[in-house]
Amino acid sequence: MNYDLIVIGSGPGGYVAAVKGAQMGMKTAVVERENLGGICLNWGCIPTKALLKSAQVYNYINHAANYGVAVGEAAEADLGAMVARSRGVAETMSKGVQFLLKKNNVDVIMGTAKVAPNHQVEVTAADGTKQTYEAPHIIIATGARSKVMPSMPQDGKHIIGYREAMTLPFKPKSMVVCGSGAIGSEFAFFYQSIGVQVTLVEFMPQILPNEDEDTASQVSRSFRKMGMKVMTSSSVEKVEIEGDVCHVTIKDSKKNSESVVDCDVVLSAVGVVTNLENLGLEETGIAFERGKITVDDYYQTNVPGYYAIGDVVHGPALAHVASAEAICCVEKMCGETPHTVNYSNIPGCTYTTPEVASVGLTEKKAVEAGKEILVGKFFFKASGKATAAGNNDGFVKVVVDKNTDEILGCHMCGDNVTEMIAGIVTARQNGLTAKQVASAIHPHPTMSEAIMEAIEAAYGKAIHA
Repeated sequence: MNYDLIVIGSGPGGYVAAVKGAQMGMKTAVVERENLGGICLNWGCIPTKALLKSAQVYNYINHAANYGVAVGEAAEADLGAMVARSRGVAETMSKGVQFLLKKNNVDVIMGTAKVAPNHQVEVTAADGTKQTYEAPHIIIATGARSKVMPSMPQDGKHIIGYREAMTLPFKPKSMVVCGSGAIGSEFAFFYQSIGVQVTLVEFMPQILPNEDEDTASQVSRSFRKMGMKVMTSSSVEKVEIEGDVCHVTIKDSKKNSESVVDCDVVLSAVGVVTNLENLGLEETGIAFERGKITVDDYYQTNVPGYYAIGDVVHGPALAHVASAEAICCVEKMCGETPHTVNYSNIPGCTYTTPEVASVGLTEKKAVEAGKEILVGKFFFKASGKATAAGNNDGFVKVVVDKNTDEILGCHMCGDNVTEMIAGIVTARQNGLTAKQVASAIHPHPTMSEAIMEAIEAAYGKAIHA
């Protein structure tokens, strides 16, 4: 069967590309081997947020007295019920993608796809039957999966990845989480919140290695206040399993020493690897390096008519990045002249408590880039809204170019800051200066007025900070 566009993978890159293509008049099909919505909707962004919401509600109930509410006996964390709710949320969103594709007349082909020369895609169904499809435009959006480290071979029971972490059949008493990026930190927070003793191990000198140092320090303090053990500049050297106990050998490079931590479960959250195996890249002549497909500014590979977006290309492995790349790619193939994706203005979010949101340069990277900077901070301890909400940990920090008033970066840590970062992303995208942002009237009392206050602090004009 022939199409104008075939998309391989239905994650936030793939399904957006398919819908956009159909809306622009292309006869479109999307190939998916598992669940519509990909990892993000089924095993990543969405179900983890459902688990984190359950943890937040559990914590609210246990601290209800702080709000003048008497609830009687202490709440109990029912991990099974939390998991069931999370899976239900994921299923609902996956059905939403199915409806969206159907509404836009996108054909869904279930099976495992392999690209082939002459603009062909071979799809192997679950029963082993094969069907070949053709299209002048083929987009590879196959995403990524959990990376397996030699020191932590995953068995799905004692040593697990993020999938198993979302569906554990029992609540362990203790857990070692290796890796403190967004995935590791979110799971560490979730399990610590519901009563699991968590040890968070990070190879780099700070947790959340890509974030500003002040942000990492704040989250680390919050984690330790919960009772979590945080080990930075450390690595898991080996895991020995004895019965149902994992003996985890951890090397501390700062102290040049080793220690053994016993736990029920080890979660490996050290990153992801792209799904490029058995995809037909070599046979088709598509170039790739270091596990990523090589593309131009509009995501075309070296072979005309073949494109790649999302985790399989170089750039941040984030759902919203994949969606932006999808739109840019499809608009270009349809003859339009879209703006290329601005990789210097990509927001990042981590949904722990406190939440983390950032965009642009950290203070350290701005200095390393030779910028003459002003730094302003507003702590939520001075925020009426945050104090009334009962959680005033965190701050908003802005990094401003002293000579041009450009917002070089913004780093937020606190309740609901993931809902605030888009304002700064929009300002930077449209060239608004820090003073222009601060001059806009911000509603009071809100968390968002902290942005205005932080900018004013950078210029020494803070009133409330």
